[in-house]
Amino acid sequence: MTAVQSKRTFSLGKLSMTQGVMNGVPALDAWLAVMRHADCDWGEVCEEDWELNDSALKDDGRLLSIYESSNANRFWIITEWDRSVTTVLLPE
Repeated sequence: MTAVQSKRTFSLGKLSMTQGVMNGVPALDAWLAVMRHADCDWGEVCEEDWELNDSALKDDGRLLSIYESSNANRFWIITEWDRSVTTVLLPE
């Protein structure tokens, strides 16, 4: 069996989720997205935002990922610049 190497290079800090996500996104989808975010897979962000995230890893900027759940709800994951908190939220 081959071990999978994580690309994790930043702290998520305190993880929080809005009520909208808790009510509208299946828990497994949210958890898997958080793991992708932590591994620097920014999901469905545009190319420019992907590059901004990659730069933010070096410059301590805010990180943004966008995902779509299995029930077609788009949601965001934002890690603050100081890595103190990561929030899973709906875009509205």
